[in-house]
Amino acid sequence: MTIENPARRLAGSEHEKGVLLIIAATLAWSASGVYSRLLTTDVWTAIAWRSLFGGLFLLIPCFFLEGGISRQQWRSVFHPSGLAMIACQTFSQVCFIGALYMTTVANVTMIYATAPFIAALLGWLILRERVSKRTLIAGGISLFGVAVIVASSIGGGTGWGDLLALGMTASFALVIIIPRINPDVPSLPPTVVSAFLTLAIFAPFGSVGSLDLHNWIVLAAFGATNFSLALVLFLAGAKRMPPAEAALIGTMEIVLTPFWVWLLFSEEPPVATFFGGAIILGAVLWHTAIDVNRSRRPHRT
Repeated sequence: MTIENPARRLAGSEHEKGVLLIIAATLAWSASGVYSRLLTTDVWTAIAWRSLFGGLFLLIPCFFLEGGISRQQWRSVFHPSGLAMIACQTFSQVCFIGALYMTTVANVTMIYATAPFIAALLGWLILRERVSKRTLIAGGISLFGVAVIVASSIGGGTGWGDLLALGMTASFALVIIIPRINPDVPSLPPTVVSAFLTLAIFAPFGSVGSLDLHNWIVLAAFGATNFSLALVLFLAGAKRMPPAEAALIGTMEIVLTPFWVWLLFSEEPPVATFFGGAIILGAVLWHTAIDVNRSRRPHRT
């Protein structure tokens, strides 16, 4: 008769919960293309009011999740690192919505998949962090995939959208780097401030009078699920499992986001996107799968 270790059972339960949370977050993030295609308003209005709903819904976990955010954490967002985080997140949000309006959802998703490798490059440039040969190879391959996608769109009307997607990816990579420069920067407060700053900047350029009930509902759902709920679910799930495994599950977004848009709106990406996307997805899966394999190996003592 074997007696199961309660600690091991608890760890397994937490890991399973983490997997479910990361899957739920990925599904919420993968709906971005669907929301953008359901909207019938202009890009400035979409940027502004999606940010409002995202910020409002994100206030709920800020005040109630795990005891809420302390006053000290709120004040810390106005330190240089916090302000840099706000600026990068604001720029990233604007580029994200703009890209969804100006190019295919598949292009945006595939380019965004290179964020971990751009973050590794920035970590080397800014922090002088060592970058493994495997990361350099995977990053180089994925950037080649981006080049295939962007080159095919030159002169085809989606080039600016692809460049916005690249700008979004680079600024999000900086968001990954900033907490390493200053670990005291909290994750949620800068995101909230960024959302309301985006609203303040872009609301004057939008046309709130053009929003009907349909658009209000889509924008509210866009902000609540894709902006707020997905982030909270991911942060909660990431605490319960190795980072590499969380990243591997998160790669489902690369496939699911354009799939939903194709299924519901028959939006077919250019042929070059399939080639470039396959290159990027292959690099991401190869790199992350090795991390997962290493994290599961028993440690010798």
